[in-house]
Amino acid sequence: MKCLILAAGYATRLRPLTDNFPKPLLPVGGKPILDWLVEDIAATGKVDGFVVISNHRFAPIFEEWASARPEDIKVVDDGTSTNETRLGAVRDMWFAIDSLGLDEDLLVIAGDNLLDFSLGSFIDYSLNKGTSCVLRYYEESADILKKGGVMDVDENGRILGMEEKPAEPKAHWACPPFYYYTREDAARIPEAIASGCGIDAPGSLVAWLSSKAPVHAMEMPGKRFDIGDLKSYESVKEIFDNNKTS
Repeated sequence: MKCLILAAGYATRLRPLTDNFPKPLLPVGGKPILDWLVEDIAATGKVDGFVVISNHRFAPIFEEWASARPEDIKVVDDGTSTNETRLGAVRDMWFAIDSLGLDEDLLVIAGDNLLDFSLGSFIDYSLNKGTSCVLRYYEESADILKKGGVMDVDENGRILGMEEKPAEPKAHWACPPFYYYTREDAARIPEAIASGCGIDAPGSLVAWLSSKAPVHAMEMPGKRFDIGDLKSYESVKEIFDNNKTS
């Protein structure tokens, strides 16, 4: 199994910090955001390599970071140089899969989110289900639900329906950007794009796939920290800095 890290965005809401530097490598708790994610996933022993999908501007910075890490990390440059010409998360996923000839199960994560629990439990859940899987958490706020993927699930955790950025959320289960795709489902990305699947938000692929094949959702056993703007970045830094010193 490989881990694909979505890191080709330009983080315009974090400027000026991200004018010339990628958000996933900003420091939190004394180390880059990606270090927290990669170290946790590598410790599970279930992933044998990482792929960072970057834009052209930041690819050299990711290469330098990867060269100093002990894990097997490849950096894929998607060739874009501006926020306006970005491929979108779904097309970036396929660009990396096709470029490297990947033909295996994939753990796909956003490079700008942090968790206070290990993804090992999610990997185990996915392997046990034998289907593509996502994480879910209960979100009360309609305003927050409108900004991401919202799903309805049955008593066994199977997704009955999912909508990305709904104008009127029909459920309270939110989907953070952590996904497990079976080899077979990952190969269907070109089919999804051709049939009109949204390409910008990574959850759009789950919304499409869950109407075609079984996809299960595991309830998160802890908290997720989304670093979207300067205010949220400072808040997450404070949390992790305090945990580091406590």
